Amino acid sequence: MSSPFTSRSTALGALSIAGLMTILDGSIVTVALPAVQEDLGFSAAGLSWLVNAYLIAFGGLLLLAGRLGDLIGRRTMFLAGNVIFTVASLLAAAATGPGLLILARFLQGVGSAAASAVILGILVTLFTEPGERAKAIAVFSFTGAAGASIGQVLGGVLTDLLNWHWIFLINVPIGLTVVALALRAIPADRGLGLSAGADVLGALLVTSGLMLGIYTIVKVETRGWLVAHTLGLGALSLVLLAAFVARQATAKTPLMPLRILRSRNVAGANLAQMLALSAMFAFQILVALYMQKVLGYSALGTGLAMLPAAVAIGVVSLFVSARLSARFGPKAILLAGLVLLAGAMILLTRIPVQAEYVAHLLPVMLLISGGGLVLPALAMLAMSGAREEDAGLASGFFNTTQQVGMAIGVAVLSTLAAGRTEHLLAGGTDQATALTSGYHLAFTISAILLGAAFVVALIVLRSPVQKQAEVRADEESAVL
Repeated sequence: MSSPFTSRSTALGALSIAGLMTILDGSIVTVALPAVQEDLGFSAAGLSWLVNAYLIAFGGLLLLAGRLGDLIGRRTMFLAGNVIFTVASLLAAAATGPGLLILARFLQGVGSAAASAVILGILVTLFTEPGERAKAIAVFSFTGAAGASIGQVLGGVLTDLLNWHWIFLINVPIGLTVVALALRAIPADRGLGLSAGADVLGALLVTSGLMLGIYTIVKVETRGWLVAHTLGLGALSLVLLAAFVARQATAKTPLMPLRILRSRNVAGANLAQMLALSAMFAFQILVALYMQKVLGYSALGTGLAMLPAAVAIGVVSLFVSARLSARFGPKAILLAGLVLLAGAMILLTRIPVQAEYVAHLLPVMLLISGGGLVLPALAMLAMSGAREEDAGLASGFFNTTQQVGMAIGVAVLSTLAAGRTEHLLAGGTDQATALTSGYHLAFTISAILLGAAFVVALIVLRSPVQKQAEVRADEESAVL
């Protein structure tokens, strides 16, 4: 019989692999888009839906999936999500036309949402001792921080050496392995029962509001901000989300009890995450575009050029983050990581048109290691503010703000960069210089976003140790 430690290690492996698969699937497709378009006859507009269909389903369902995990059992939700994702991946690999492939991508997003929403909730119930929890969260956070870079490299390798079908087929054995490990190592939990929070109206409001909002954001780059389509759908999304909040304040069994937002750490960590991820994910996309459009790198060459960032994040996440958090507290580590990330963005604001990789890009890739401090610390702080019965909801909420932050960052910063580039091109500037100037503007905004995240973290967040000390001080004052 395996020891509890071995079982927990196996469970952590299953959770981390599932998290890695989710992040990989968001980026691995981007490298294969030209091959898919040529093979299946996608239009230019239709091709974008291979990314958008996944993002809309994933981001729109995370909050609902997190609460359902609390109600029906997080293990059950995790297993169901991985089964859906694996079947959808097989369907995507077998697709012979655009419609079927887009449907499969949407179903992949559904499965990813169901599995990802409860991962942190399972993790914090398995690892209750602070030191062990910090290490476990660091391992899991590595998969999210480095997964996008790994996805770009893997997508290029599979597409170039085999064909685009393999970017989906590879998920099938991985998904089956995750299910087998989870059945063996993750303890079954009964959940609170649907009667404890089966708010159907609230579920419809939040899911439709989030899906519509994410759809609006991902279409901004092609449609623009100040157009009827964006303003109208954006306003409707906000109305639906406001109605959801109002519903939660009055519902007998709310889908998302608003008490969760009373925690400074839950609210503050999620706000800081939205700001930081807006900058970090935009970095992932815009640096890749800079390398290809300005420096002339191939898709595979771009992925390999960004690999040092993934390695640096991995080293910091796996071997440094937990130790520093145990010694200085997650808040201090978060602040240090945000400073490193802001430094990387500041360097990028000065990157030349004819950049040399070692002199100009490699230092940035190393400073991005700050992400290996930021993401584990944010996860620890966000989950430290949630009650045991709300762990699945807090996990789903954390993942939702992550996806919304990434979508907003890409839409806003890509639009600003494109607008600056078009303005300079109209004035006669050459293309490489105009593109680089547009990216400079985006990286400047990214640095500002990271600065705002630093301010939020500094003012709002409290490390768990600090929080416990304040509670004890209050109790002692009451006794005296």
